[in-house]
Amino acid sequence: MGPVSHTLPDWLAYIERQHPRSIAMGLDRVREVVSRMGLARPARRVITVGGTNGKGSTVAFVEAIARAAGWKVGAYTSPHLLAYNERVRIDGRDADDASLVAAFEAVEVARTGVDGDGRDEVPLTYFEYGTLAALWLFERSALDLAVLEIGLGGRLDAVNVVDPDVAVITTVDLDHQDWLGSDRELIGSEKAGIARPWKPLVLGEADPPSSVLGHAYAIGASAWRIDNDFFFERIEADRWRWREVGCELELPLPRLAAPVQLRNAATAIAALRALDAPIPDAAWAEGVATARLPGRLQRFVRDGVEIVVDVGHNPQAARELAAWLDAAPAIGRELVVYAALGDKDVAGVVGALGERIDAWFLAGLESDGPRGVPVEGLAGRLAGTAAARGDRHPDVDTALSAALAQARAGDRILAFGSFHTATAALQWLAARGS
Repeated sequence: MGPVSHTLPDWLAYIERQHPRSIAMGLDRVREVVSRMGLARPARRVITVGGTNGKGSTVAFVEAIARAAGWKVGAYTSPHLLAYNERVRIDGRDADDASLVAAFEAVEVARTGVDGDGRDEVPLTYFEYGTLAALWLFERSALDLAVLEIGLGGRLDAVNVVDPDVAVITTVDLDHQDWLGSDRELIGSEKAGIARPWKPLVLGEADPPSSVLGHAYAIGASAWRIDNDFFFERIEADRWRWREVGCELELPLPRLAAPVQLRNAATAIAALRALDAPIPDAAWAEGVATARLPGRLQRFVRDGVEIVVDVGHNPQAARELAAWLDAAPAIGRELVVYAALGDKDVAGVVGALGERIDAWFLAGLESDGPRGVPVEGLAGRLAGTAAARGDRHPDVDTALSAALAQARAGDRILAFGSFHTATAALQWLAARGS
């Protein structure tokens, strides 16, 4: 049974306690609850977005373009930064508490069989509860399009119970190796599991693992690969071009910063083009220009110091951060507040930024669940790097305060390393009126 109080915080606390492991790969349990709930398709059209990095940004571009075209769109993403409601957006608005409570109640009734049908309870993880709740809300919202972000991997992720019209794999790189495999080929094989026979599979990198292309060929999925089947290029300081055979679009630069966002926008356009549904010319430009996503090089200014918050947490994301630092250097010094979870390649992340950083402020995340580590543990894993010689602080708040105290006008503080780091930084900024 669900919790006595039916507030959203109580439901979230309840579902977090229901499964002994935070991650449990496999679709059988989710499919059973889907069947009990009688869930059908969440929307007339469905795009599923998987990959190592760039998923959230690609979802944001797809959502913004489709809404600019007049479509009613639902977007499911994870994790959230400040409020769980961020994970479920319907028609551009985060789901309200009452809607999410109703959805969790529907999932719980089906999961436990409390209607007296005698069926066994089905254990669900936190993410699986959330996925089923989102699908329940989407199905009742008469959506033209549902955009669903894969949480982990692909083949065995809860989102993969839905058959998409178009599947997207943004990138494949090393992350979550304990669950997905030790190299790109193994990880690519897991991520390719979101593809469907004879449906388009849009690939956001020109040289994906052969396991991805091999799986697409084996099931008859038509692979649309960036720099092979569709292309993008900067043409002016504030303009870029997307093109494929028979179609060319000239577009404004995305509001989302970082050079990689052109690639994410190009991938999103390809996904919508693969739906083969009419979209007005103006919607492409409007969507690209207006797409927003918290925690992706999100910029603030305090006392002449630029503070940038980013969720990047693996070496590939750090390489993209390095490219952004090269393209948009600070007027003064580059200061970094870095906090990471215990299962990440922290040395690879720090190494990707190289000598671009003038001062490091390491922070602990030991209060952020079982994967959180104290700052001394983080520093120990960075032994021999410039970051290990930086200041050490027990938490992100303290590290940010120290960095700001040392910063001068024109300096930039980059706070990154995980979603937990970004959340703490945004809360720190909000408490100071930013």
